[in-house]
Parts: sequence; C-alpha cells; structure tokens
Amino acid sequence: MSQFPVSEGITSRDVHANGIRLHILERGSKDAPNKLLLVHGNISAATWWEEVMLGLDEASFHAVAVDLRGYGDSEAAPVDATRGYGDFVDDLHAIVSDVLHWSHFHYVGHSMGGSVGYAYAIAYPTFIKSMTLIAPGSPYGFGGTKDAQGTPNYDDFAGSGGGMGNPELIRMMREGYRGADHPVAPLNALRNLIFKPPFIAPREDVLLSAILATALGDDNYPGNKVPSDNWPGFAPGDRGVLNALSPKYDHGYKIVDIPAEHKPPILWIRGDSDVIISNQSTSELGTLGQMGLIPDWPGTDVFPPQPMIDQIQAVLERYQASGGYFEEHIFENCGHSPHVERYDLFMPLFQEFVTSHQ
Repeated sequence: MSQFPVSEGITSRDVHANGIRLHILERGSKDAPNKLLLVHGNISAATWWEEVMLGLDEASFHAVAVDLRGYGDSEAAPVDATRGYGDFVDDLHAIVSDVLHWSHFHYVGHSMGGSVGYAYAIAYPTFIKSMTLIAPGSPYGFGGTKDAQGTPNYDDFAGSGGGMGNPELIRMMREGYRGADHPVAPLNALRNLIFKPPFIAPREDVLLSAILATALGDDNYPGNKVPSDNWPGFAPGDRGVLNALSPKYDHGYKIVDIPAEHKPPILWIRGDSDVIISNQSTSELGTLGQMGLIPDWPGTDVFPPQPMIDQIQAVLERYQASGGYFEEHIFENCGHSPHVERYDLFMPLFQEFVTSHQ
C-alpha cells in the first residue's frame, strides 16, 4: 500500500518481482487493448502519473505506474551502477513478465524514466509497441560529455556521477524539510526546476512527499564517488543512482543498434523552458562552472555545458536513419514535466500516438 493519498479510481498494491518488493499503481481493465508501463524520473515516484492515469478510458487502457527501487513505496534495494540502468530494467521486466503477464506494451517514461526506457528497449525491444519519452535524459548520460556525439571530457568521466548530488538538497531531503526558505529546498526544486514558475502542481504536497521518500545513501541517491585529478575533483563511483546516470555506464545511444524491424516508434515531448534537460542545464557542472558557481572551471574547451538536447536529437536522427521512427513535440511555456504542466496538450497527443501504434 502507498504512504501517499491515492486518487479514487486508482489501485495501489505491492508486488514481488526480481527478488524484491515493488509498489505499483494501476488503473483500467486488464482486457484493455492498450497496456501502458509508466516510469517516473529521479527523486520522484509513481504518484506523478495519477492525473495521466485518470484521464485514460478504462476500457481502452490498462495503465501501470511503478515505483522504481529506492523510490516511493518500493523497497530500497541497492543500485549497481556498473550495470547502468540494468537493475531498474530487470525489476520492470519482472513486473511485466511475471506479475502482469504482458507480451507487448507501450513504454512511457519521464526524465530518468525515459533514460531507463532506452535501456529497456535495448534489452527487450520485442516487448515494446511504442515509447513515449517525456523530457528524457541524454542517451549519453548526465554530465561529463561535450558534444552531440557524447565525447567524454575526461577518460575517467570526471564531473559526472554520485558527486553531482547537491549536499544541501540531500540534507534537507533526509530531514524531511517541507519549507521554502532555502534556495535549494526540495519544494523550491519542485517549483523552480521540475516545473516552470509560476506553475504550481494540483497535488503539490503529495509530489513533495514523493521527493522526500527517496532512499538516500551510497546505494541509492546520490551514490558514491571517487577522487579524480580532473576538474571538479571527483569521478563516478560504482553504486547508486547518479552513477547509473553517468556516461561511464549509461549507454542509451545503443538504441540505434536495435534491429530495424524491432525499433519501437518514439514520441519525444519536451518543454521549451526545461532547465534540467537542456543545452544549458542548471543541474550540470559545465553550465554551473560557466556561471561562476563552481570554482576553477577549466573553460569551454575542456568542460563545456553538456548539449543534452543536441545529443538526444542526434541519436534519434540516427535511430530514424537506421529504420526507426520518432517525432518531436515542444510545448511552449513549459518546464521539465510536460505531462503535468501542459496536461491539456499532452493527453490528446499521447493517446493518439499510442492508439496509432498497435
């Protein structure tokens, strides 16, 4: 059961899959023709999908939103970062195969959930009818790369991984702080980074609670780190979520290598004002160094802002050139969460895409 209030019409239950306890939210008929697997982003949870789930016709859609390990109400099982998103993929596939008994479904991922989607498609392409990627991460990981081809800034991938976690944000998450009088308070991260101001989410208190429910530490968020002689002085470790996001281990660009006949069609939706997944991401160290917020930045030749949008675009264009299909939609006046901020635009576009790819 969920520690958060669950909207009427959505069921909450725990399942055992891949040897751990995972929590899911569920809505719709099990006989519905459209099966949807909804995967949340970082410091988030399945509850973020409730409005989307409620907007779907129950006879047409069977929607399941999963709390990834270490998030929401799922067990805080450790994340082996050396496998990239492999632990998450194994958990999700165990739910799909052993709990839901789906042979085909539509994958829907937000932010990190989109990046997990790359990894899922690489591992199990024949299961996926379509992929909807909402503000997904770069297929070259988060941090530490310099161009549209994902070239690492350093051989040890310094400037990515567990050391990227903001210690003040983590401290306040650990304390369960719900106020807004600190610039990096969890509530301010929600209002100013995840959404574009002045947007306030309808269930803001619940979404904040989901942030605060994130499992913290070296095995989960943010993960461990190792010292580096390269700026900014750390390189990715081998445990925890932010290391799984590092380009050392995140190889989502390999979706290009999926055989053409198994490449699922991709719907890429993003906000024009996203400051997290951006060519000038304020969560990425090249941008923060350029802004003068991290000392001794070595400059754009060595560690420029990561061109995340350019990287996604380049990989998806290669994906299409090698037999796949994608379409991109940019929502105006929208931040990092188009399915929440521009629900009115998202829902018809999303449903039309899913139902047209059976």
